[in-house]
Amino acid sequence: MARQCHNPVVKQIPYELLVGWRYTRAGRSTRRNGFISFISGVSMLGIALGVAALIIVLSVMNGFQKEVRDRMLSVVSHIEIYGPGGQALPDVIQTIKEAKANPQVIGAAPFIASQALLARGEDMKGVMVRGIDPAREPEVTDIARGAQAQALASLLPGSFSVVLGSELARSLGVRAGDKVTLIAPSGQVTPAGVVPRLKQMTVVGTFDSGHFEYDSALVMMHWEDSAKIFRLEGPSGVRLKLRDLHQAHAVAAELSRSLTGELYVRDWTQQNRTWFAAVQVEKRMMFIILTLIVAVAAFNLVSTLVMTVTDKRADIAILRTLGASPASVMGIFVVQGAMVGIIGTLSGLLLGLGVAYNIDVIVPALEHLLGATFLPQDIYLISRMPSEPQQGDIVPIAVLSLLMAFVATIYPSWRASQVNPAEALRYE
Repeated sequence: MARQCHNPVVKQIPYELLVGWRYTRAGRSTRRNGFISFISGVSMLGIALGVAALIIVLSVMNGFQKEVRDRMLSVVSHIEIYGPGGQALPDVIQTIKEAKANPQVIGAAPFIASQALLARGEDMKGVMVRGIDPAREPEVTDIARGAQAQALASLLPGSFSVVLGSELARSLGVRAGDKVTLIAPSGQVTPAGVVPRLKQMTVVGTFDSGHFEYDSALVMMHWEDSAKIFRLEGPSGVRLKLRDLHQAHAVAAELSRSLTGELYVRDWTQQNRTWFAAVQVEKRMMFIILTLIVAVAAFNLVSTLVMTVTDKRADIAILRTLGASPASVMGIFVVQGAMVGIIGTLSGLLLGLGVAYNIDVIVPALEHLLGATFLPQDIYLISRMPSEPQQGDIVPIAVLSLLMAFVATIYPSWRASQVNPAEALRYE
């Protein structure tokens, strides 16, 4: 008498799952089975490589975006508050007090912003002039700390001294101690006509933020000196630093409602909206393009399952004669395709995350091996490949990969459920 199976675990496992898993790791006893297994393995490898490529590329793009954003925010504040028409704020102290009442605000500093021309000899550059309070500037920007803080501390009221961006100083050929001429946009009215207002300034230092736009065009001076040059009664705005920079838009909206007077509030995402929009479009397009790799690999499952169904027609007929329903037969091949999708997706996640988290080791090794430099510092201003895997990217990639693999199994599985047992066993 045959022994009965008393293992409750085996009894609880649906036979569709057992048979589907057996077909997934089909043996290579025949040339046809071997070829089917090879095609299944190629599909699994394609899904894994596609998922890994998506994770690595999006992680690197996130890293670049974070690197540029951090360097940008070393010069640009999280939120800026302006007076009406670019004029001086009615009450700077009151505005700072009201802004700091918001629990998200951890630093505030007054400033004056304007545009001008900076000349040295025959060289002339259009610049952004920022009048600052050197004592309070470290509250709102990182550039006022560390080695560059000494240069900003030299900006004394009445000294008419300036600190230039490193690229701007290089293009004008000046260094600490040299003289430059600042030309204000609005001139003086004289009997001979409108005469430009010029002021000779002393360069006391330079700063390097790592962001070319600001290093090549920003000039800093004490706000009292800039108020005299641009004929303002006081600071034209207040710069704020927040606990969480991602809350800048919400905090700006709150300040717009809570601040006294007709003031204008702008957060850092609005100041660089075009750049951030371009990065998001590029990231979205890369996601779509690389998803096609996963799609091609996933739909290779169609050919794999069609070949498997053709090869297993006799098995399907026997299962049907033993009482298996069409839904059960369909479930067997859905399980087979889903297993390929799951294994491929998990392998791709492990490979992609492994590379993304260790890219700072892998890229230097490749550079050393190939004798090449992927990121020349004089061009990209960074010498290492940044990477920042984010859950918001990884979860959709995994879900999309599994979904495409599942969809690819539906039609071949349905065809398997329609096999006629009599026709399948006629020539067996």
